[in-house]
Amino acid sequence: MKIIVVGGVAGGPSFATRLRRLNETHEIVLYERGENISFASCALPYYLGGVIKDRDSLIERTPAQLKEKNNIDVLIEHEVTSIDPVNKTVVVKNLADNTQKIDNYDRLILASGARPTLPPIKGADEAKNGFILRNVTHADKIMEFLNNENPKSVTVLGAGVMGLELAENFKERGLDVTLIDQLPQVAFPYDTEIADLIYDHLIEHGLNVVLNTTVTEISDHGHTVHLSNGDTLKTDMIIFATGVAPNNELAASAGIALSKTGQVKVDNRLQTNVEDIYAIGDIIETTSIVTGLPTPSMLSSAANRQGHLLADIINGADLHYRGYLGSGVAKIFDYTASYTGLTEHMLKAAGITNYKSIFITPFDHAYFYPGAERLNLKLIFDGQTGKILGAQAVGKKGVDKRIGQLSVAITGNLSVFDLPDLEIPYSPPYSSSRDVVNIAGYVGINQVTKVAETIQVAAISKEDLANAYFLDVREPGKAKSGSVEATANIPLSQLRERIAEIPTDKKVYLTFRKGLNTYTAARILAGFGIKATMIEEN
Repeated sequence: MKIIVVGGVAGGPSFATRLRRLNETHEIVLYERGENISFASCALPYYLGGVIKDRDSLIERTPAQLKEKNNIDVLIEHEVTSIDPVNKTVVVKNLADNTQKIDNYDRLILASGARPTLPPIKGADEAKNGFILRNVTHADKIMEFLNNENPKSVTVLGAGVMGLELAENFKERGLDVTLIDQLPQVAFPYDTEIADLIYDHLIEHGLNVVLNTTVTEISDHGHTVHLSNGDTLKTDMIIFATGVAPNNELAASAGIALSKTGQVKVDNRLQTNVEDIYAIGDIIETTSIVTGLPTPSMLSSAANRQGHLLADIINGADLHYRGYLGSGVAKIFDYTASYTGLTEHMLKAAGITNYKSIFITPFDHAYFYPGAERLNLKLIFDGQTGKILGAQAVGKKGVDKRIGQLSVAITGNLSVFDLPDLEIPYSPPYSSSRDVVNIAGYVGINQVTKVAETIQVAAISKEDLANAYFLDVREPGKAKSGSVEATANIPLSQLRERIAEIPTDKKVYLTFRKGLNTYTAARILAGFGIKATMIEEN
C-alpha cells in the first residue's frame, strides 16, 4: 500500500514514523512545501530571545534521517496543489524549479496545518520591518533583522499566547516592547481572573500593553503605527501574532467537507467524507472530550497524538479517536499560565450555561517552607453533577503540575467529588498535606451541595452594593484586601461572641480574603442560621 502524507511539521512525521514502525511493507511518501520538516515551532520565540542558541536543535528530524532510519521518502519544497479522489492521484509542484508531477496513492493523509492570519491594515504590506512567525524560515528572517538592524523597539500585534511569548523574549533581548490587542484582555481565551493577573505581570516587567484597540494604519514603511484610539507609535519592528487559519484550500478543492470555520471535518477514525483521505492536526475539526460538540484541534501535542493513532488505524487496528481536550502552558517571565478543557469564554460561545466556577489562591507548597507563593486556580464544573469542565491557573511554581493532574481528571470523567480523594505526593517543598487540587475539590463540592456559596465581585447587584451587609473577618493588624468596602470588621476569632451584631434582615457578604478564613466564617454564620455569600476576587 502507498501512503502519501501532505505536511511535515508535527502530525505528518508522527504518523509516518509510527506507521513505519508498525509495517515495513508500506511505501510512505511525505511532501512538505516548506524548507524544513519536524521542527519545534513552539520553541521559535525562545530561539529569537536567545534562550535557545543552537538553531539546529529546533529541527528534530531531517529528510535524510527519515530516509535512513525509517525508509520514508521526504520531499521538501514540494507542494501538493490538487487532489483527484476518483483516480487517487495528486499533482505535486516542485517549488525549487516549478516543475510538476502526478503521484498516486492508496491512502492520503492531510496534515497541512495552519497559517498566520493578517488583519487588513492599510500599509501593512509596505512594512519592511514587519514579520510573521510560523516556521524556521520565518525565524531566520527575524533573527537576521535583529542581528543586522539592531532594533531598539518592537510592536507585537496580538496578545494571545504566541504574542505574549514573543513579547517576553524580545523584552529579555533588551527591546522596548508594545503589545496591542483588540480585545479587552490579554491571553484570550483565559478568563479574566487569570488574564488580569497576567496583565499586571506584564506591566511589572515594563511592557506597554494597549487593549481594546486596533491598528488602523501602518505608515513610514512600518515605523509608524496608527491606533484606533487616535494615538501613534514609533517602532523599529512589527510582529504580527494575530492568529492562524487552517490550510484548507487543497481539501476544499477536492470536495472534502469543511466546518463553518474552515476546518476539515473528520470522524472518530480521523477520516474525511472522501474515501481513503484522512486528516490530522491544526487543519481538522474534531469532537470535544468535554462537551461532545465539534471543536478545532489546534495544538502540536494533539497533532502528534492523532498522527500516532491514525498510523495504528491505517495499519488495521480497531481504534477510535476520543476527541480533543485542549491543554496548554506558557511561560510569561517568571509566571507560568496553564489551562485544560474549556474556559468560560468557550462555554458561553457553545451556549453552555449550567456550570459553576471557583477561584482559589492557596500556596503552591507548604506555607512554612521557604519560598511559598500563591497559586491562582480557577476550576469550572457542571453545576448539578460537579463534572469537571475546565481549569486555568497562573503562578510561579507548580502550575503545570496541577493543570496536568486536572487534565487527567477531565479525561477520566472525574467530578469535583473525586478530587479530594486524589493522593497527591506530599512534601513541604512541593505541596501541602491538602494539595491545591484537593482544596479545589472541597470548595467545588461546597458549591454543588450549596454548603457555601460564592460570587464574583462583578456579579454583585447595584442594589446589594448599596444595601447589603459586607463583613470583613480580618484579624487586628492585618491589611485590608479586596475591592469592596466592608460595612464592619469583626475578626474571625471574635465572630461567635459578636454574632448578635450581624443583621438578619439584610443579605450578608463576606469580603474577599485569601485563605480559609472566609469559608470558616461562612460556616460559623450558617451555624447561627445566617446565610452568607463569599466574594471572589483576584
